[in-house]
Amino acid sequence: MTSSSPTEGARQLGHGLRRDIELLEALASAEAQERGGLGVVRLARLTGREKSQVSRALKALADEDIVERDPDTLEYRLGWRLFSLVARTSENRLVRAAEPVMHALSADLEETTHLCVLRGNEVLTLLSVSGHDFRLHGWEGRGVPAARTSAGRVLLMDGTPDELYLRLGGGDLADGFPGSTVHAVQDVWQRVQEARRDGYAQVSEEFEPGLVGVSAPIRDFRGRVVAALNISAPYERMDGSLPAAGRATALAAERVSAQLGWEPRPRPVRPRFT
Repeated sequence: MTSSSPTEGARQLGHGLRRDIELLEALASAEAQERGGLGVVRLARLTGREKSQVSRALKALADEDIVERDPDTLEYRLGWRLFSLVARTSENRLVRAAEPVMHALSADLEETTHLCVLRGNEVLTLLSVSGHDFRLHGWEGRGVPAARTSAGRVLLMDGTPDELYLRLGGGDLADGFPGSTVHAVQDVWQRVQEARRDGYAQVSEEFEPGLVGVSAPIRDFRGRVVAALNISAPYERMDGSLPAAGRATALAAERVSAQLGWEPRPRPVRPRFT
């Protein structure tokens, strides 16, 4: 009986790892996302492997919560542990990917660019870049109402009507903001759908008098909105060019999304308010 050398063992381990990665890539594909998972037979065909090999590999990955098996359909999907690992590094990676794009966008438009995320019912700014001198401003860490900002409306794109109700609550959403065009969750939903249609959201003096802005969504490898790229400026300087600024911001946001692994694909039809 002979034993394999350390070099041969490392080679076999690397080969097995590559095969596991092929399975994970198949489970991250558009087909898997649309179907909610893939079965052993389909995964074997996609990876060119025998069903028994795929079954054993999936069981080992499931034991570590890297993938999970639906008890009803018996199909596999990416597991919570993998998403947890990604989530721990995604925000740092998001800032690193977005910053050079923000500098370029700010220089092109000569306006301030913000990188924003959703926290509860508020928009939080992670990073700001000026188009004039590249100095940072005092928006970082400041929370503003999601319903009344262009960034908030693109950050809410993935939500359902019920999720918007839970997140935004009741009452007059424009209370204390006389320029706002949204008063109820239905108004927010309409603005969110307009942003989905156009690829960006725009507001004019809805959050603060004399301030206008546009925002576009940044998506991760799953296609989920994880951040918003925002341009804010005085009304007299940018109000007439909001659509052009919105399109430029959308293109910049797509460049950041591509670095996070997002590939454009048809999006599902969202439910309507009833």
